[in-house]
Amino acid sequence: MNRAFSRKKDKTWMHTPEALSKHFIPYNAKFLGSTEVEQPKGTEVVRDAVRKLKFARHIKKSEGQKIPKVELQISIYGVKILEPKTKEVQHNCQLHRISFCADDKTDKRIFTFICKDSESNKHLCYVFDSEKCAEEITLTIGQAFDLAYRKFLESGGKDVETRKQIAGLQKRIQDLETENMELKNKVQDLENQLRITQVSAPPAGSMTPKSPSTDIFDMIPFSPISHQSSMPTRNGTQPPPLPSRSTEIKRDLFGAEPFDPFNCGAADFPPDIQSKLDEMQRQRWRGSKWD
Repeated sequence: MNRAFSRKKDKTWMHTPEALSKHFIPYNAKFLGSTEVEQPKGTEVVRDAVRKLKFARHIKKSEGQKIPKVELQISIYGVKILEPKTKEVQHNCQLHRISFCADDKTDKRIFTFICKDSESNKHLCYVFDSEKCAEEITLTIGQAFDLAYRKFLESGGKDVETRKQIAGLQKRIQDLETENMELKNKVQDLENQLRITQVSAPPAGSMTPKSPSTDIFDMIPFSPISHQSSMPTRNGTQPPPLPSRSTEIKRDLFGAEPFDPFNCGAADFPPDIQSKLDEMQRQRWRGSKWD
């Protein structure tokens, strides 16, 4: 047990054993971040890490970034770091991997602990800012260590192996939940793309009416094959029907038929005039024959 915990060993713990063994103790704090350290414990190691993360915090603050708030859940199984609103687990630090924990005596709001990462096997120092509960959080982690050690002695070491298996299963569950969320997002994106495609595509079997081509004068070209009445105009209406030729004999405004000297009867003119008309009609017939 490290020096931070041994100095508090003889004092009365703040929480009941059942609260830490069957449940957890929650705390709210600001998370300054984590940084890699070379040693698993030591006051100087922690002090350098705090100094480094404080400097990074001042830079982010000057850029307008706020320190993220987190929720800590402390139990005999470890320390979970969660997002306060969504309760999403950001870090799960198993208790047997935590090697050092202490609050800063020069700054009463700062507390830290060092944990060995399960994937990289590197020692990371986690630094937090709590205005009123820094020392209390440190004591709670110390009490969790004390209870876990007593359970270890009572079970003859079997309890530690069980906790390791439980911790491994919890990490696997967390990874599966993250993978499930990513798959849900991908399915949602595919559904949105399919919906957009269905809206933009025309219905099956429908044909878009093709407008007739026009010439440079924006007029429909004449086609002798197609009937004029079957060709629609630009506004979609049929042109008016052509007037049919009338076989009736036209009359002038006095009601008389038009004069045709060649269609007149023989008795209509005197003989000399009729002979001249006959001669003119023969000449007309010869001319049309040669043409």
